[in-house]
Amino acid sequence: MSDFFLSDLAENKPVKLEKNGQSICVTRVGNEVFAVSDICSHSDASLSEGESSNMKIECWLHGAEFDLRTGEALTLPAVTKLDTYPVLIDGDSVTIEI
Repeated sequence: MSDFFLSDLAENKPVKLEKNGQSICVTRVGNEVFAVSDICSHSDASLSEGESSNMKIECWLHGAEFDLRTGEALTLPAVTKLDTYPVLIDGDSVTIEI
């Protein structure tokens, strides 16, 4: 069973998904979908309330940026990487693996 549909995701507009007790930030870039921890590693802020572009997501609270592909912290004040989750796309069906 899918978590949601690709057609439901607006490009570069992150959404929050709760799965198996985890808060996950999901964002679409073109036909790719990325899933990272929803909570910024620098502060207790939801990344799904921020913006994504150019394979990065920015925390709305302090401006820290993370690579959507690896979870690596790209800018201060964040220095710790985010957890990333595998994404399976089958047609329009999108599933985040935990």
